[in-house]
Amino acid sequence: MISSTATIQAIGTAVPATDVHPAFIDWAGACITDPRERALFMRMAQRSGIHHRWSVLDGGGGSPTAQGGFYGDAWPTTAQRMAIYADEAPALAARAVAALGDQVAIDGITHLVVASCTGFTAPGIDQQLIRLLGLDPSVERLMVGYMGCYAAIVALRSARHIVRSEPGARVLVVCVELSSLHLQANAEVEPLLAMLQFGDGAAAALVSAAPGGIALDQPFAMTVPDTAGLIRWDLGDHGFAMHLSGEVPGAIAQALAGTVTLPVPADSVDMWAVHAGGRSILDAVARALDLAPGALDHSRAVLRAFGNMSSATLMFVLARILAGQATGQGVALAFGPGLAAEGLTFRREAP
Repeated sequence: MISSTATIQAIGTAVPATDVHPAFIDWAGACITDPRERALFMRMAQRSGIHHRWSVLDGGGGSPTAQGGFYGDAWPTTAQRMAIYADEAPALAARAVAALGDQVAIDGITHLVVASCTGFTAPGIDQQLIRLLGLDPSVERLMVGYMGCYAAIVALRSARHIVRSEPGARVLVVCVELSSLHLQANAEVEPLLAMLQFGDGAAAALVSAAPGGIALDQPFAMTVPDTAGLIRWDLGDHGFAMHLSGEVPGAIAQALAGTVTLPVPADSVDMWAVHAGGRSILDAVARALDLAPGALDHSRAVLRAFGNMSSATLMFVLARILAGQATGQGVALAFGPGLAAEGLTFRREAP
């Protein structure tokens, strides 16, 4: 008999072909006129823990900031950026679903949950995926929009609720983000360091009541008081301007020490899936929870290879856990606008 425990059966991931990270560092360094500020930026870039970030944009010798690239000649309007989002986001999401299909049968999908905060199109990505994937038009759809980096938790939590109420459900969860569409004209160190974090990516998971994989347990959530201005998107005529304050790591550490209460003791956790929002954020989590060295290795590996892909990032971390052999108690944790924390406890049993 199938239980009503919701389980991630498998996760497929996809990134675009263009690595924009080295070119961005060169471009951003050239934007900063003050030599001391430029040296500070370069030092922070080297310490970021990021080696690669991927973008749907190319041109100008592979860099969207080079002459002839998307940002090389004039700053594109929000409409121009959203036109690319409308074409590229569904395509990248479909690639992640194809990678999922290489691991597990994805027939009989009953529900589709899609998370994205880096663009808008109507009909939405959910409806476009129904067509691209050849899913039944009667599939129930849910769009999780503009919740930022913690939206993967919200999407998985929603899938868990669906499976627990309908044990026969087979829920396709998709996170797709095109953060590179929102580069801004700014020569100040802090916003350039914020833009340095972000890349494009997509992930797709199958959640059902079938045994195996990662069993999703107790969700938890908290909005931290008096932190609303620390992480935000400002929507303008030239894209979405990400504001990521340098105070975020300290606020996260303080919240974990008081406001945010985990459902299980930190010292009982065998596996951590923490959103790779940046090296300083991972360091703050490790210090605040007094984690053992190596506890966040999966998160740091994702940050190194892909940067911060907003909602897709946590799914990449969970995909690494699924690909490994570790078993036991786990905690998935992400932060985003609010400042808010969202999480889930999970378990992985020995096969």
